[in-house]
Amino acid sequence: ALRLSYLRAGGHHPAILAQLLQLQAEATALETRPRKSRRPAPAVPAEPPGTGAQDLDAAMLALELGNRRLEDELLALKVRRERRADAGSQAAQRQAEELAQLQAEVGMLRCHAERTGARLPPAILPPPVAPQFPL
Repeated sequence: ALRLSYLRAGGHHPAILAQLLQLQAEATALETRPRKSRRPAPAVPAEPPGTGAQDLDAAMLALELGNRRLEDELLALKVRRERRADAGSQAAQRQAEELAQLQAEVGMLRCHAERTGARLPPAILPPPVAPQFPL
């Protein structure tokens, strides 16, 4: 629950995710071991599983933890993709709003110019230069 809460809040730091996964593995190992035993069960088997029931349980636990880690990574990727999409759509929305505002301003200026009959002032040209005569 803590890991999912962290991911849903936008957390995606690999070290923290690894630490949360390790805590989950330890908690699962503590929950699955027999009550009378004081020795903790290994979270991940050190060697390939044998034929014993304990080896199969440890292998299943390691497989389940690996699946959960992959699910966490998928969720983190989905969150990042959604954030990028949201940021992109927000930027496009802002640009569309700015463009609409500029187009409205241009339309108002054109309308105002047509009503007032305003024209651009004539160009101010320098005085003409007389041709030089040969000496």
